Amino acid sequence: MRRVTILGATGSVGQSTVDLLQRNRDAFAVEALTANRNAALLARQARALGARFVAIADRDHYPELKEALAGTGIESGCGRQSLIEAAQRPADWVMAGIVGAAGLAPTLAAIRRGVIVAFANKEVLVCAGALVMAEVARHGATLLPVDSEHNAIWQCFDFDRVEGIEKITLTCSGGPFRERSVEDMREVTPKQAVAHPNWNMGAKISVDSATLMNKGLELIEAHHLFRMPSERIDIVIHPQSVIHSLVSYRDGSVLAQLGSPDMRTPIAYALAWPERIATPTKRLDLAAVGRLTFEAPDARRFPALRLAREALARGGGTPTVLNAANETAVHAFLEGRIGFLDIVETVEATLAAVPADNLETLEDVYNYDQQAREAATRLTRRNSPARVAAPASIR
Repeated sequence: MRRVTILGATGSVGQSTVDLLQRNRDAFAVEALTANRNAALLARQARALGARFVAIADRDHYPELKEALAGTGIESGCGRQSLIEAAQRPADWVMAGIVGAAGLAPTLAAIRRGVIVAFANKEVLVCAGALVMAEVARHGATLLPVDSEHNAIWQCFDFDRVEGIEKITLTCSGGPFRERSVEDMREVTPKQAVAHPNWNMGAKISVDSATLMNKGLELIEAHHLFRMPSERIDIVIHPQSVIHSLVSYRDGSVLAQLGSPDMRTPIAYALAWPERIATPTKRLDLAAVGRLTFEAPDARRFPALRLAREALARGGGTPTVLNAANETAVHAFLEGRIGFLDIVETVEATLAAVPADNLETLEDVYNYDQQAREAATRLTRRNSPARVAAPASIR
């Protein structure tokens, strides 16, 4: 029986993982669950799965959690340190599902135990890719990507004969606005931006998908996971979300992983790896789908992809700044303080304002992250699209 921990159990990836665990109770036991502030759901999950330990990051919600767990014998903790404690508990498999840079410390704690870490937090590799991969090698951990695109590549990638691989291709749906003009996108509301056409995801990831920043972050993640330079990583829009990514080989062969758009498929692959378990996902019916289409992303309407490639090329702490600025800007957009196009404009302005050439330690990561958030916050507080200088690409 594999003992598992879920960091970020109440998020979209976490809830999908819980669903799979409930369907396979004989194969898995739960060591720990964590959440940011959703105490009620966390307590229900812990009771249902018989977790040994739960942790909630927001201390204000700890009394509610304690009350909900009264009499169960389940241990509990609160605060950011308790998330690290959860990651350090004796599990064989850890789901790193905490969104954003907040997941860095708990994910590293799990990696340093040398266990299997199912990786759903792309921001960790974006912020500190070289440092994280060095820790993976040092401690003998196994990183299994859960993002549908990287999971698809993992299933098609010949790790024993990497020299035969020409390139990898990340697919994306294009989000809800791929056919809108730049001017129309200026009027997009948070409600519209989180309504992804194919996937059921959290608000932050859905907004990233709408700006295509999600794909930019995934490009940086793929660079670290598969040791591929930027020029050998393609991105293609595939509105049906059936082909999740592709690997091209030097003999002209292209291997692709297909499936219905449901995060439980890549999660299940990581959860049972190297075996496979049944999932309740809708089975792919190609005849019903009818046709699969592809198109290149429009760089003018979606400049986030350019920013991500530039950040990767500049290296050092630049990707850290990119991620922190984006998290800050997306939060401001969801609160209604800036417009949709202001998200990427804010990121570009922050990259120009915060030089981040060298990144050698985790302290560097945290410093660049803080500087970028402060700079991006100053920009978003101006609360006027005209006050954030628009990049030339979308003027």
